[in-house]
Amino acid sequence: MSRPAIPGPQDITRVELPNGIVVLARANPFSPSVTISGGLMAGALNNPPDKLGLADFTASALMRGTQLRDMQAIYDTLESAGASLGFSAGTHTTGFHGKCLAEDLSMLLGLLAETLTQPAFPAAPVEKLRNQILTGLALRDDDTGDRAGMLFDELAYPDHPYSLPEEGQPWTVKAITRTDLAVFHAAHYGPRGLLLAVVGGVDPQVAAEAVAAALGNWTNPSQPEPPALPALGPHSAERRGRVPMPGKSQTDILLGAPGPARNDPQYVAAALANDVLGGFGMMGRIGESVREKAGLAYYAGSNLGGSLGPGPWSVSAGVHPKDEEQAIDLIKQEIRRLVTEPVSAEELADSQEAAIGRLPLSLETNGGVTGALLNMERHNLGLDYYQRYPEMMRAVTREDSLAAARQFLNPDALAIALAGPLEA
Repeated sequence: MSRPAIPGPQDITRVELPNGIVVLARANPFSPSVTISGGLMAGALNNPPDKLGLADFTASALMRGTQLRDMQAIYDTLESAGASLGFSAGTHTTGFHGKCLAEDLSMLLGLLAETLTQPAFPAAPVEKLRNQILTGLALRDDDTGDRAGMLFDELAYPDHPYSLPEEGQPWTVKAITRTDLAVFHAAHYGPRGLLLAVVGGVDPQVAAEAVAAALGNWTNPSQPEPPALPALGPHSAERRGRVPMPGKSQTDILLGAPGPARNDPQYVAAALANDVLGGFGMMGRIGESVREKAGLAYYAGSNLGGSLGPGPWSVSAGVHPKDEEQAIDLIKQEIRRLVTEPVSAEELADSQEAAIGRLPLSLETNGGVTGALLNMERHNLGLDYYQRYPEMMRAVTREDSLAAARQFLNPDALAIALAGPLEA
């Protein structure tokens, strides 16, 4: 009997090591390679207010040199095996992703352990990295979409950690020292809460044993618990702001509100409602109304976030400056329609079947499967989540989607961020 295409408890090996690391492994006998992905609880939420960007800087510096080898030796080791490894920091976690041939898994895990546990933060590579980060921030600050996104976070999440830019600001990145990197690493990097998924041409039990050999002895008794998120109440009135960017030809608009966390019981219904609203891009209501019928937007669509906390439920559009208010009014009309009347039976069915159809496509690669395993574990969805997924999707009713939209979207109390020229 062939194994199911959708991962589940019958073919996922889950092992929790004594030091707190959780290993999730699944075999793909048709693949000569192995993908590893994971993350530990050391993200932007841990940044000091005057050192925004510290988690991101630390993650990016891990591969710049360790106590055992310099940056060139690290990359020579990877390139000689045709392997890859990289780190990045998000709001809650620092993540890593790597790929190698099955026979090189121990090498890749060894290098992962070395960079995670023994970074050296050498002076010259760190300064070069700082300049690269500052260049990236300069490009971000000149982009209307990025600036609208940053302002939206401030408006949608007042007095909340989600309002702060994960990558920091130029002045906070300039203030970060090598000592700051080492202190952040020593304080927040540790095995408790670390998830590591291994998928590919390797026996799952062998993979779990290889992880244990590489990282099973790692300890950090001072590793803190992840910071708790403050309560986030609903907005009672519209919050609007603008980033003036003279010389730009387009205004980027981002409007919406905090949505459900990924493990919120309302998340699935909200995701289907979002598909109808604008998750399908030009095929959603926003694209049809703002772009196709009114001809106002270069692009228009909606997105539902959702992580360990209440990610944004937002609508974005790029418009000519003279069309800003008309576009905002049309978007509000569609949000109001979403929260006052159920979506049509046809719209819901289309969204359900599209979501179900996307699932196997997302699991075609080893990387797609590692992402699914991490998603199920990090958000406590259950290892049978994706096997239950079609049933869950089809169980959502028109009334369920209406209730989810009403819970999170209030057309009279949206955060509205604009970035672009002041005048057309």
